This record gives sequence, C-alpha cells and structure tokens, in this order.
Amino acid sequence: MIAFTTRVSVPTHVLMRDIGGESVILNLNSERYLGLDDVGTRMLAVLSSSESIEKAYEVLLAEYDVDGELLRSDLQDLIEKLLENGLVEIGERGESL
Repeated sequence: MIAFTTRVSVPTHVLMRDIGGESVILNLNSERYLGLDDVGTRMLAVLSSSESIEKAYEVLLAEYDVDGELLRSDLQDLIEKLLENGLVEIGERGESL
C-alpha cells in the first residue's frame, strides 16, 4: 500500500502525449506504455503537480462526484499500475525527485 503522504512525479525518461483529452504515457527506457482515459489523465496531472497524494485526493474529491473510499482505491490502483510500468516515481513529501 502506498502512503498518501508521499508524492508522485513523472521521470524525465517518460513522455506524455494528450490525444483528445486522453493520454498515452511512454517510458523511453523500457518502451512500456499505458493509455489513460480523460479521468485517468486528470488524476495523473493532479498527482504529479501536488505536494502529496493526499493533496491530490482532496482536489479530485472536490472536482468529481465520487465516494471518497472509491477515489482512494482508484488512485491507489492507478499509481500501482504506473509504478509497475516505470511511468512514475514515488518520493517523500517535499523531497526533490
């Protein structure tokens, strides 16, 4: 389980391209990629610009009409999938990644 006090960043070896509100994320080192729908794209954008996963959760909870526990689970699942493919990194809050 990933601590919501940590933060998420997109490494420099990962490219993201927006395609009509959806996105494709490519790890240039491994050539692994993942497609995200519009909600997944928004989740990653908020995650990567927030100081912690918890702060991103709060922003997304305010934006979407969703149960808080479902959103936590969806964020956890997305981050785990992105980590598995080397598309994001996790660091301590305030840590320079």
